[in-house]
Amino acid sequence: QDIDWRSGTLRVKGKGRSESLLPLPQDAGDAVLCYLNDARPAVDDDRMFLTATAPFRPFCGSPSISQIVSHALTRAGIEDPPSRGANLLRHSAATHLLRSGATLQSVGALLRHKSVETTVLYAKADITMLERIAQPWPGEVSC
Repeated sequence: QDIDWRSGTLRVKGKGRSESLLPLPQDAGDAVLCYLNDARPAVDDDRMFLTATAPFRPFCGSPSISQIVSHALTRAGIEDPPSRGANLLRHSAATHLLRSGATLQSVGALLRHKSVETTVLYAKADITMLERIAQPWPGEVSC
């Protein structure tokens, strides 16, 4: 119900019962269709993503996603990530977008931040980008 295939949009529900309508790029839509046709268990449930092992059921919230992220980090041998939960996915996406040239405003809109000050927290991870926009210190530098 949250995907409008004709208009290529995805409705995302967030905190505080907020909803956003986001574009669904062709490659992401293709991946969803591939999942639905080839990987999703054939059970009578209108939710798209289900657990991978029986009994097939919907995820019960962010703790389920956090457990999957933590397990994947352990399997990958990553011992000291900045987070072990679902928020690591948001942080990774934001960092990648910023490194790819996205603006803080566009990343904030995607993550549905109410304030750019919240999005600024992700900028500290990209030292290269910060060096490009940093202004020289006014006056003489004493060492």
